Amino acid sequence: MKVVLAGGTGQVGGILDRALTAAGHEVAVLTRRPARERDIGWDGVTLGRWAGAVDGSDVVINLAGRSVSCRYTPGNLRAMMDSRVDSARVVGEAVAAAARPPRVWLQMSTATVYAHRFDAPHDEATGVIGGSEPGVPDYWAYSVEIAKNWERAQAEARTPATRKVALRSAMVMSPDRGGVFDVLLWLARLGLGGPVAGGAQYVSWIHDEDFVRAVELLIDRDDIEGAVNLASPGPLPQREFMRALRAAWGVPLGLPATRWMAEIGAFALRSDTELLLKSRRVVPGRLRAAGFDFLHPEWPEAAVDLVGRARALRAHRRADRGVPASR
Repeated sequence: MKVVLAGGTGQVGGILDRALTAAGHEVAVLTRRPARERDIGWDGVTLGRWAGAVDGSDVVINLAGRSVSCRYTPGNLRAMMDSRVDSARVVGEAVAAAARPPRVWLQMSTATVYAHRFDAPHDEATGVIGGSEPGVPDYWAYSVEIAKNWERAQAEARTPATRKVALRSAMVMSPDRGGVFDVLLWLARLGLGGPVAGGAQYVSWIHDEDFVRAVELLIDRDDIEGAVNLASPGPLPQREFMRALRAAWGVPLGLPATRWMAEIGAFALRSDTELLLKSRRVVPGRLRAAGFDFLHPEWPEAAVDLVGRARALRAHRRADRGVPASR
């Protein structure tokens, strides 16, 4: 199978690239900074020679977009919007222009499209799209607009021969350096992994192995199109999420943080409190209906697995540097 992976050099792109390549597929990565033989340069905005890789491919997966791990300034929010909408638009143009278009186009989206909510989970059929919740910061609505416009750019592309799926993904948990799990584990190890602003807000997540398997299912299932939630069936409140992570590493306590403390911490990490404070209670309705069986449905077990892999990676890096093993 020939796969074109746009924006494939980030954390999630690396996960898919490794898995699909290991499975024997031919993977071409569209990137602004090509470094390997199978990397192809593109700018994520305009058609170019890269579009030749799309013509004749079996699958296009577009993950491109400015990282959300940043301060949500007006400039950064605009860059998030433009990078996502532009890349989806130009991928659609490449698919439309192909003499032999791919049979499926998987477009990254986000579970952030759903409303800040505690009382009930969001699935694809009954979930409430956010943007008008009372009592939340105004810029949270802009994050929802980014997600809606991202999906709209794919939906409006004139690609009748290509099935289209929007991946409303929760946070993908892997031990890769710099990923969200790596950051959360670092906080837990420092003793800072306690409840934030009470910790009642839900965390939706998906283990990287299940993320890859879900993508493989969506590639294979010709009867599935439109928005699909990529999230474990076990979202849980932030205080319970971090308690399980601390237990997996062996940290007995985690200092709690108020909202203003979270603001200071997010500023220091050059991130934003929406990632900590918005309640994302998202469940995989369509995946479960399609018979998808999660390998890691519950967070405590998933955290143990990820911590074990993180420890192994740390030991491997230490061995490469000639540093004695330690906790």
